Amino acid sequence: MYDYNKFMAELERKNPAQPEFIQAASEIIASVIDTVNSNPRYLANKILDRIVEPERIVQFRVEWEDDNHEIQVNRGYRVQFNSAIGPYKGGLRLHSSVTLGTLKFLGFEQIFKNSLTTLPMGGGKGGSDFSPKGKSDDEIRRFCKAFMTELQKHIGPDTDVPAGDVGVGGREIGFMYGQYKRLRDENTGVLTGKGLTWGGSLIRPEATGFGALYYAEELLKDFGDKIEGKRISISGYGNVAWGAAIKATQMGAKVVTISGSKGYVLDEDGVNTEEKWNYMLMMRAMNSGDLAGYAETFGAKFFPYERPWNVPVDIAMPCAYQNELRKEDAEALVKNGCKYIIETSNMGCTPDAVAVFKDAKVPFAPSKAANAGGVAVSGLEMSQNAQHLSWSAEEVDKKLHDIMVNIHAACVREGRQADGSIDYIKGANIAGFKKVADAMCEQGY
Repeated sequence: MYDYNKFMAELERKNPAQPEFIQAASEIIASVIDTVNSNPRYLANKILDRIVEPERIVQFRVEWEDDNHEIQVNRGYRVQFNSAIGPYKGGLRLHSSVTLGTLKFLGFEQIFKNSLTTLPMGGGKGGSDFSPKGKSDDEIRRFCKAFMTELQKHIGPDTDVPAGDVGVGGREIGFMYGQYKRLRDENTGVLTGKGLTWGGSLIRPEATGFGALYYAEELLKDFGDKIEGKRISISGYGNVAWGAAIKATQMGAKVVTISGSKGYVLDEDGVNTEEKWNYMLMMRAMNSGDLAGYAETFGAKFFPYERPWNVPVDIAMPCAYQNELRKEDAEALVKNGCKYIIETSNMGCTPDAVAVFKDAKVPFAPSKAANAGGVAVSGLEMSQNAQHLSWSAEEVDKKLHDIMVNIHAACVREGRQADGSIDYIKGANIAGFKKVADAMCEQGY
């Protein structure tokens, strides 16, 4: 039998200075430990001991030349966490804050998120402490080629299929895929998020934001409510926030905030026109975060170095970064009458923020369920590549919608409490865990 406190103490001892990984593991272990202790097969196979250890971690040096012809050195990583149900699948993050602990947290979460989609994808994550911000296109291209020169030794369409994440969009995926082809002399679906003319899928850039709204729509139905007419705060301005703003508008809601590291914009008219969405794309492409420019262009208000969570809304959707929504933000949202939290960035809320929502009985959709739309469409891109097909936007969107509806149903099934309430966090964790744990047992892990 597993004892939660002893297990977590030992895990923390083995993984010092990795707080994000410990945070993610703590949430999942707390949710599933009773399920494990009541299943003799899980106990006999030591599933918890095994599932918290990555199958493989690759770390490598990335040398590239900047525009001044000086050599720069960064660290590259790929954490191949679990392949029980399919090839490793998870994004590549390029950001100065990237550490091994960050990637272990993301890779561990990815195991269960991918499992929830029901698609055959294992969990992994990778990246580098290189930041594209402030770099020229030539510098980014040289870095991406150097990074892929090493990474290509460890990935493949049936082994490990990376995608984009923070700092990695279509430009970076293109540079990496081009280098993979040069070195391997093959056209395969080894990366997702590719351009539409060379193997990419329609709806992929919007997928995480679209999927989060589809999940939110199902969650609101549990409370006899609907998205239409709701006022929504969103953080970030990248692909996730962009997709969420588009889909929320299409569903009749009004997104009133976007944000960046230098502050947030309050747009009372709504982030609801193609011109505004294109401005977000421009900021993402330039890595600029010119929110003051957005405010000036569209007659909105810019609040420098503040976060958007003190704005009264019905729904809050953190879409930017892990642990971005803190206890004081949660208290402000609850005080101002926020009715639902849709955690759209990976582990976007701190544990004490989640506790505030739980105490206030505010429904909370965890990221591994709510933001699974991105990896779901990546999985659909893999399927299209394998079959040498290209589906229409309508076909992909329909499949994405169905996947998110099914994820919500799984969370409800496993998260229903004795009093009839739904613990969406516990439901998502147990539903994702069972599929992986059963596969590990059946394969003799």
